[in-house]
Amino acid sequence: MHRHMKPTLQQRQQMTGLERLILRVSAMINHPLAQTQRWVVVHRLDTDGEAEWKEVLSLLAETPELDLAFNNDGSVTLRWTRSSVAAHDDLAVEQQVGEAAPF
Repeated sequence: MHRHMKPTLQQRQQMTGLERLILRVSAMINHPLAQTQRWVVVHRLDTDGEAEWKEVLSLLAETPELDLAFNNDGSVTLRWTRSSVAAHDDLAVEQQVGEAAPF
């Protein structure tokens, strides 16, 4: 008889809140409309922790190719030139997630 075993917490690799937020912001930046207009507005969701939000904003602010504008509603508008984001390969985000992030 074959027994199905549930994966233990150690066996499952859970994505952290920071990783989820980085992936969401990356997807927003890489969206075809954002790439065409070269800007995107990022909102903090209820599920985004304060520490994670601050960490991502810090990483974005350290990226010279991005201009950040903090809006009155708490959102952040990111702007870039057409080739600047794609040309930047060496980001601190890589060290946080372990793979290259597109922003």
